[in-house]
Amino acid sequence: MSAVQSVVVADTRLLRRRRFRDRLTWALAAAGFALLAFVLLHILGYVLVRGVQSMGLKTFLQDTQGISGGLRNAIAGSLALSGLAMLIAAPIGVSAGIYLAEYGDGWAGRVSRFLSDVLVGVPSIVLGYFGYITMVLYLGWKFSMLAGAITLAIMMLPYIARTSEMALRAVPYAVREAAYGLGSPEGRMVLRILLPAARVPIMTGILLALAIALGETAPLLYTAGWSNYLWTGHFTHEGVAYLTYVIWSYIGEPYASAHKLAYAAALLITLMVLVINLLARALMWRRRR
Repeated sequence: MSAVQSVVVADTRLLRRRRFRDRLTWALAAAGFALLAFVLLHILGYVLVRGVQSMGLKTFLQDTQGISGGLRNAIAGSLALSGLAMLIAAPIGVSAGIYLAEYGDGWAGRVSRFLSDVLVGVPSIVLGYFGYITMVLYLGWKFSMLAGAITLAIMMLPYIARTSEMALRAVPYAVREAAYGLGSPEGRMVLRILLPAARVPIMTGILLALAIALGETAPLLYTAGWSNYLWTGHFTHEGVAYLTYVIWSYIGEPYASAHKLAYAAALLITLMVLVINLLARALMWRRRR
C-alpha cells in the first residue's frame, strides 16, 4: 500500500469515528431530552388531571375550613405576598443593577457581585429562619404578611440585580457617549435612556424572580405562618394563607377532602408560574423581533 493510500485509509477511518461519535452524542442528547420531556409532561399531566377533578366553584368562593372548604384565602394570600415582595425587591434590585453596571468595576462592585451570587445559593429555608429570628421574634411582628414578603424580597433581590446589570451592560456605550455629548446629566441619562433601552430584559428578570418566589414554601413557614381566613389588610401580627402551604401540609393528611385541596392548589400554583414564564418569554421574543 502506497503512502497516499495509507493516508486516505487513515482519513476514512478518522471520518467514520467522528461520524460515529457525532451520532452517538446526538442520540444521547435526544434520549436525555425525551426522558426530561416525559417526566415533565407526566408531572404536569398528573397535576392537571387531579387538579381539574378537585376544583369547583367553591374553590374560589370559600376559605379553607380545617381540611375542607375552598382556597380563596390561599389564592389571595399568595398573590398578596408575591406582589408585595416584588414591590419591595424590584426598586432595590434595579437600583443595585444600575450601580453594578455603571459604577461596579471597583472592589465594592466585585464584593457586591460575590455576595449576590452567594445569596442565590443560600437555601430558602435559611432565609426563612433569618426572617423568623429578626422579624417574627426580635421585631415582634409575629407571623405576618410583611415578614413573609420581606423574606421573599430578599430571595428575589440577587436575581433582579444581576439581570438588571447584564441588561444595562448590553446597552452600547456609544449611547452613553451620545447622551453626555448632548449635555445630559448622569442621572437623567440613566433614567431617560438606559432604563428604557433595557426595560424588556429587566422586566423579564423581575417576572422570573416573581415566579420563583410564588412557588416557595420553606421561607413562608417561618414568617407568614398560616390562617384559615382571608387576609384582612394587617401587615403585622396576623398570619397569611398561601397555596404552597396547602400543598405541603394537606397532601400528608389521610382525608380525601384534604387531598383535593392539595391537588387544586398544585394546579393553581402551576398555572400561575406558567403564565408568568410565558409572559417573560413573550417579552424576550418581542425584544428579539
